[in-house]
Amino acid sequence: MAEARQVPFRGGGFRPVQKRGVGLVVFVLLIAVVEWGTRAGWISSLTLPKPSDVARTLIGLWQSGLLMQHVLPSLSRLAVGSAMGVTAGIGIGVLIGLFSLARAGLVPLVAALFPIPKIALLPLFVIWFGIDEGSKYALIALGTFTPTVVATFGAVDNVDRTLIRMGQSFGLPWLSIVTKIVLPGALPGILSGLRISLSIGIILLVAAEMLGAQYGIGAYILEAGSLYDLERLFAGVVILSALGVTVSFLIGRVETRMLRWRS
Repeated sequence: MAEARQVPFRGGGFRPVQKRGVGLVVFVLLIAVVEWGTRAGWISSLTLPKPSDVARTLIGLWQSGLLMQHVLPSLSRLAVGSAMGVTAGIGIGVLIGLFSLARAGLVPLVAALFPIPKIALLPLFVIWFGIDEGSKYALIALGTFTPTVVATFGAVDNVDRTLIRMGQSFGLPWLSIVTKIVLPGALPGILSGLRISLSIGIILLVAAEMLGAQYGIGAYILEAGSLYDLERLFAGVVILSALGVTVSFLIGRVETRMLRWRS
């Protein structure tokens, strides 16, 4: 009689497994290659600055206080504009997902707004809201609104209808079905959409700050580019990259906390 063999547990499905430190290793290797290439001469200093020079520029920005002087206004604009756009986007997306009348009336409007390059609307927003903070908030809000709406009502549509019918069969009221089945089931799609929406918000933030802003990451990059100062230009790009990584990390933490039920 054959000896019994233990079968490994396969219930995890395709659940991703965290590999800590791999991303950091990739970044370090890439920076090391660029540093070596610029020092060896096969990467022109007119194309890419040395990463060590960019690091010294960032340290100088921090020591002089200019780093926070540029970063804090950008964070404020991104937070206010994204909060307006995301809040409205989730609300409208849920309405479209739940009510046929809202879907019939609002989906064509969202479809018309979505493909418009939001940067092209910046001069119009300047006319409407002035060259100060209002136009920047409006641009970021609109840019984060449309992808959030699309992601939200798509997530609501993808909720398993079997669970909804099960709730109805148990006599749950409509509001309980929405709050206990539909919204929790749509939450993973909504949070995934936020990653895209906030990334678009960062792009539009830079564009908005290049017009009529004295301080901000976009204004800093524009000034460095006009002077062809590659070290400062790439320092600004690094700051933007760090901002994007931070936003993605925060959304990941929210996903981990709010979606524990998927484990």
